[in-house]
Amino acid sequence: MKILLVDGTIIGSKTGAILEQINTYIQEFNPNMELKVLRLSEFDHQFVDGRPLAEYNDDMREIVRRFEDADGYIIASPIFQGSIPGVLKNTFDMLHPHTMRYKPVSIVANGGTYQHHLVIENQLKPILDYFRCLVTPNYVYTHSSHFDASNTIINDDVHNRLRELARVFVQYAEMSQHLSKVTLDNH
Repeated sequence: MKILLVDGTIIGSKTGAILEQINTYIQEFNPNMELKVLRLSEFDHQFVDGRPLAEYNDDMREIVRRFEDADGYIIASPIFQGSIPGVLKNTFDMLHPHTMRYKPVSIVANGGTYQHHLVIENQLKPILDYFRCLVTPNYVYTHSSHFDASNTIINDDVHNRLRELARVFVQYAEMSQHLSKVTLDNH
């Protein structure tokens, strides 16, 4: 299975550090998964305005291709001003509604206050529900205090929650292999 680990920001490194740790934990539970990191910071983004995909630059089309080719996703997002980054929302806006359908997704996020975990519930989950993803019931929210100066995760509870997230994600991914992605409806 091809799993896309999405670093949903163009600045900062905490979400990338979280994804590196998740990569390690997923490999512990299923070393046969093919894990690829998609760093939005490495692409030239255009504002999504509804035009056909062919009219966007190569980088935007490559992002879409990577999402389409993946069998599952770990979405990592910082929380800025009580919201997900615009570049992540813009990425979702590029995708066809069936791109992520019935594929497993886990969410990790990082913010400067403990209250910002609600962004996952109020913004990310509804977007993923729109795509009809198989969203794992556990997500991990981290706070700046969970990292040292080099952005290494130093909190044992966070490590335990990331390990559990990886375990559940692997089970969702295995379950999803038997679920047809062909839909009976047109929605």
